[in-house]
Amino acid sequence: MTGKFMSTMASYNSDNMIGKQIGTSIVLSELARGSMAIVFVAYQKTLKRRIAVKILPKSFLTPKNATLFQQEAESAAILSHPNIIPIYEVGETKEFLFFTMQLIQGFPLTQLLNMAQKQVLPSKRLIPVKQTCQCVTQILDALHYAHQQDIIHRDIKPDNILIEKHSHRPIITDFGVAKVLREEKEDHSMMIGTPLYMAPEQIIGETRGARSDIYAIGIMLFEMLVPNLPLPEFDSSDALLKYKLLNKKNFFKTKPSDLNPFLKKEMDRIVGRAIKYEAEKRYHNCQEFKSELEGYHQTYLQ
Repeated sequence: MTGKFMSTMASYNSDNMIGKQIGTSIVLSELARGSMAIVFVAYQKTLKRRIAVKILPKSFLTPKNATLFQQEAESAAILSHPNIIPIYEVGETKEFLFFTMQLIQGFPLTQLLNMAQKQVLPSKRLIPVKQTCQCVTQILDALHYAHQQDIIHRDIKPDNILIEKHSHRPIITDFGVAKVLREEKEDHSMMIGTPLYMAPEQIIGETRGARSDIYAIGIMLFEMLVPNLPLPEFDSSDALLKYKLLNKKNFFKTKPSDLNPFLKKEMDRIVGRAIKYEAEKRYHNCQEFKSELEGYHQTYLQ
């Protein structure tokens, strides 16, 4: 989105939405907002439950964000998995596009990472390895299921993983840039994803199916295992992307086990394979990646 659009959405006054009926639900309060849409807590009268409603005001509609918004709803709606956000209803009013989904009582994985990094004691700045493996294996299971339905997420990152408060279940959200492999050809003119988590092929406008998501999961796994990712300083996203393309063998200068004393060298191999520069050298699918993590868990964390 353009900077102008993002700032406009940030200043959007949502007060008039409170008490408004959307589909079968009544809006109660604003929950969150991003560059493209706003999420509200709502009460679904028909089933007497609280849900989340995501809206895109038509006053901010562009062909691109309308497509992404609709794509997010449609991609997630055809998936049914305990680690993927359920979509209930998709619709449109005179004022906005909307879809409703499960209201997750929890927080983004980003918050968990930030809390760990702010701990005073160095030993507390690490998320327990066992917890990390359990979280990532569930995410991999959900992505493997999505890939079997020919849906590639293309923007896996901590911001798009919600951690349920009581069960600690990770839930994948935001399928706005997902690709339905059986329905469309690759658009090589558009770079899609978030720079740090983008596979090298995504930088040049390509997607290598499941293996592009696997790369993003590998980066996220590395991030969860260490106090801070061992990256050089970048003054812009463009600089990071250029560095990633040019440094085919040494994007990260340090291995996970060098930064986390609780890790075995085997984890270096697992993470390293997931984030290989060449897509064909990564895991073939998320199930294979998941099996390796489960093997590490059984061998070293029981």
